[in-house]
Amino acid sequence: MKYFVLIASFILLSCQTQGNESNKSPKDVSEINYQALDTATFAGGCFWCVEASFEQIQGVIEAVSGYAGGKKSTADYRLVSSGRTDHAEAVQVYYDPSVIDYETLLEIFFTAHDPTQLNRQGPDVGTQYRSEIFYHDEEQMKLAEVKMNELASEFTDPIVTKLSKLEGFYRAEEYHQDYEEKNPNNGYIVNVSRPKIEKVAKKFKDLLKSN
Repeated sequence: MKYFVLIASFILLSCQTQGNESNKSPKDVSEINYQALDTATFAGGCFWCVEASFEQIQGVIEAVSGYAGGKKSTADYRLVSSGRTDHAEAVQVYYDPSVIDYETLLEIFFTAHDPTQLNRQGPDVGTQYRSEIFYHDEEQMKLAEVKMNELASEFTDPIVTKLSKLEGFYRAEEYHQDYEEKNPNNGYIVNVSRPKIEKVAKKFKDLLKSN
């Protein structure tokens, strides 16, 4: 009986559980000048957690949940959730470099998830939940390498974060966007996402957007 209770609890707390999909209209981004912004792409487990962790930070204009690492034809939630595509759940961060730099985003990324877990984050298991930095250019690649070496001593286990050139980012289905904001009472959000978001908020309290 205990075995089945554990399995049920795992399912209820999995990022693959969609919960109550909100009908809330998507954020109006029509006035954002993306050409004036820099872009970073990170994968660190469930994209609901990573997206919300970045959204609260000053200088982050928009964080978008999506898929990276695989083909456009397999950039679909049900396919990615099967673990049989090359995709990772990823978040594309559009930020103002005059307010926040890429190195700080890297520090936030390594706070928002556990980079020592291979192909999983907590209850979420599979290559789609891997830790990976998708760099956009050589400068981002070098900064990421330096940051990983710099932070290595802060973790008991080795950092297993992959470092890959971004070949394509595919926006996830609309109900995934701002999922934490739309579904604050969802079991996964309360038990898994919120502690990660609050951890980032505590460490980077001076960088939080004013409410």
